[in-house]
Amino acid sequence: MSSTERSSTHEGFTAEERAAMKDHAQELKKSARRSSRADKAAEAEQDVLAKIAEMQDSDRIMAERVHAVITANAPALAPKLWYGMPAYALDGKVVCFFQSAAKFKARYATLGFSDQAKLDEGTMWAAGFALTEVTTEVEARIAALVKQAVS
Repeated sequence: MSSTERSSTHEGFTAEERAAMKDHAQELKKSARRSSRADKAAEAEQDVLAKIAEMQDSDRIMAERVHAVITANAPALAPKLWYGMPAYALDGKVVCFFQSAAKFKARYATLGFSDQAKLDEGTMWAAGFALTEVTTEVEARIAALVKQAVS
């Protein structure tokens, strides 16, 4: 395939990716306008809860349960929006996030961890988990993962 053939088939970012980048730009602007650290934390959590409330039923139900598990088991993590997704940060750096299935038209939601998460296990470890349902067993696994991530 020649370079002209490749460039004519490359479409760049998808509409969903462009929307996520716009969300992130808005999040940064909104955060910069907030006054005190306490205001920022309270408003950031309200933003996360509002974003979760906007999700489709199955994603919303999972996101609500994931949010509850993370905030209960890793209180050091601060909820915030990150590219339009609920995320949880330590000292301003995202440690984990929930990505709804609908956001990128995927067949499952994702619980992802950044390189800030202390999940290291040998020379290879999982940094993302597909979620189709949040059961009691899944909640226990998420609790263990977020505790380890901030340890």
